[in-house]
Amino acid sequence: MDENQRTVIIGISGASSCGKTTLCHLLRLIFPNILTLHEDDFFKPDKEIPMKDGLRNWDCAEALSMPDIIKSLEFIRQNGALPPQLISKEDQDSVSGLPVSSHTVDTLKAKVNSWLAPDQPGYVIRNKKVFLLDGFLLFSQSVSSIWPYLDLKIFLQCSYKNAKARREARNGYITIDDIWKDPPNYVDNIVWPNYQKDHSWMFESGDVEGKLLDEPEGLGKLMTPGGIDVDLEKTLVWIVEVFMKELPGLFKD
Repeated sequence: MDENQRTVIIGISGASSCGKTTLCHLLRLIFPNILTLHEDDFFKPDKEIPMKDGLRNWDCAEALSMPDIIKSLEFIRQNGALPPQLISKEDQDSVSGLPVSSHTVDTLKAKVNSWLAPDQPGYVIRNKKVFLLDGFLLFSQSVSSIWPYLDLKIFLQCSYKNAKARREARNGYITIDDIWKDPPNYVDNIVWPNYQKDHSWMFESGDVEGKLLDEPEGLGKLMTPGGIDVDLEKTLVWIVEVFMKELPGLFKD
């Protein structure tokens, strides 16, 4: 990789089905040269997924191949590209219609294009690649080996009510061996308890529907759209502003 081609990796995380992957799709429409690494592409084979209360527990660190995630992040850092052998199953999963108006997307894209022009702050990144790491489990202490690779950490806060409704509306997930569909009460028995266990340390009084700590110990600064269940359109506008503010400085470092 050219010595001037610094690689920037941005982690985007939050509860399952909070809109992370949809947001990444939208950002790829608005910014040039954005590539996405999906944590969901690193699940272990179905037979290796741990069991909990008689159910496969897909929503825990033990279900992920952490060595492969780290190898991929190291490859990105060293080569400024996604690993060539990586075939994304995530891009084959069903994604609901993008709940953001085309007017908003077009307006943001025009704004970014102006920002990328000569003599504008974004010109420095015009030919640079930005990598998004999209994952339900990026900021748990159980996956802290990921943290040093992230230049920005973005967290989308979601309520139990919305997380449950969105997860249960999913048609299923493509796995290495099959298609997984959540059995009844999977959110209540597996998904939400795991989310609470892995993320309570980031919140005041451990309340995952409450206030985030400003800088959770060891994790550093978390960027958030401010509040719980912020709709995707507002989140998109906010994150575009964050990228426009932060990316030029990251590429100059």
